Amino acid sequence: MKVPLQITKQEILTFYKPVNPLAHKGTQGHALIIGGSYGKIGAAVLASKACLKTGCGLVTAFVPKCGYQILQISIPEVMVVTDENEKFITNISFQAEPQAIGIGPGIGQDKETQKALFDFLKTNRKPLVLDADALNILSFNKSWLELLPENTILTPHPKELERLIGKWESETEKFENTIAFSEHYKVIVVMKGAPTFIVNQNKIYRNTTGNAALATAGSGDVLTGIITSLLAQNYIPDQAVRLGVYLHGLTADIAVEKTGHQSFIASDIIENLGKAFLELGN
Repeated sequence: MKVPLQITKQEILTFYKPVNPLAHKGTQGHALIIGGSYGKIGAAVLASKACLKTGCGLVTAFVPKCGYQILQISIPEVMVVTDENEKFITNISFQAEPQAIGIGPGIGQDKETQKALFDFLKTNRKPLVLDADALNILSFNKSWLELLPENTILTPHPKELERLIGKWESETEKFENTIAFSEHYKVIVVMKGAPTFIVNQNKIYRNTTGNAALATAGSGDVLTGIITSLLAQNYIPDQAVRLGVYLHGLTADIAVEKTGHQSFIASDIIENLGKAFLELGN
């Protein structure tokens, strides 16, 4: 296996774009987060809030009806569109014109949700981040992977990765299979873990930020929001994904001195994004 390129501050600063002093919300990108189902609306909340806190000018959340009040109350800055179904997503339709879309956090695997994902993928041409149950649905409908736009970003944890690429006997085999998968479907795979690796066809990156505090519920939903936000702000996918995992890990490095590893939760990632951006600016 080729030696991974390290994702360091120095490397990030070669393409990081500070905010233009003349920016307004219309120039800062519009992102759409599609997620949530009954009992898992929190995943859509975390992804949407992270999306906003990463600098996106406008964020719309598409959720089942049961998520409407929760989203409106917990993040008043986010616009909300609902499915006609109360408990899960059955038909993805929206008027918004987002620059990027994140789909998967908390959506569940209901048969109607699977059909909704298929119908969405057939027509979508926007830059895309796929996470959580969107990945699980694809893992047992592998032919649908052909529908993904080039450079779509997939963010599996180890179990989700295994469902997509099959079991592996060694680390080498895991990387070989992930590279083959990435090359075949022309997608970018974020191999979440300690450390996190990114496989973009023949390029492999190893993240240098982050610690065990990130091993907590909702951490991945936040990462989806962060990367979707960066895509909406016109970072190319290869840059959005590197900056996204770097910032995500950096929040834990900044916060852990005060929270400890045990008491750090996914909301702390969001709370520390400002400090992570300031750290990049220093």
